[in-house]
Order: sequence, then structure tokens, then C-alpha cells
Amino acid sequence: QVQLVESGGGLVQAGGSLRLSCAASGHTDSYYAMGWFRRAPGKEREFVSLINKDGDYTLYTDSVKGRFTISRDNAKNTVYLQMNSLKPDDSAVYYCAAGPTLSGLRRGRTDYWGQGTQVTVSS
Repeated sequence: QVQLVESGGGLVQAGGSLRLSCAASGHTDSYYAMGWFRRAPGKEREFVSLINKDGDYTLYTDSVKGRFTISRDNAKNTVYLQMNSLKPDDSAVYYCAAGPTLSGLRRGRTDYWGQGTQVTVSS
């Protein structure tokens, strides 16, 4: 089992920044890949970003490239999402996810999800 706990969401004005954190605990083999997804009201869940265990491979959806940065601290079993230049379209519940493979996590094929943290960007 893997437990994921997110923090760091909130309300911010357009152009502002937030940093999300996700602390993982449990079977470490299950979170070689860690990442973030989001779901806005009335929309499907959307992949945002992922990172491998060594931190030397990252992937982003096009809409956040150049604005969001994913990183991880393996000593703390924590993954971060630094979000800059936020836009109202970034408003969503953000979910942390973990999985044993990058390809699986990219498709959202994992049983390990956090409870979600709300990000609201006002215009």
C-alpha cells in the first residue's frame, strides 16, 4: 500500500505562484514514478506532470510547460509541483499519484492517489 498526502493548494490571483507538495509513505517500489493530475469542474481528469525516481526525467502537458516545475526529494519521499504564472484555467483539484512505471502513471493507470488539493486562480 502507498499513502499520498497533498498540501499547498489555495486561492491565488492570476500571475501568482503556488507550490504543491505530496508526501508518500508505504511500499517504496510502488512509486518509482510520481506525478500530478488535475480535474476542473465538468471536465475529465487531466495529466499535468510526472517525474522518475532519480529526478532526471520529467514530463509535462503542453499547457503548463515553462510555467510548472516538478521535483522530488527522495530523502523525504516527497514530490513537489511549483506553479508559476498561474492562469484561471489552471483552477482545479490537483491530485498526486504514484506508480511503478512512467508509462502507466502517464495514463493514470495506478491505484495510488492522494485525496486532492484545491487550486483556485482568480482573474
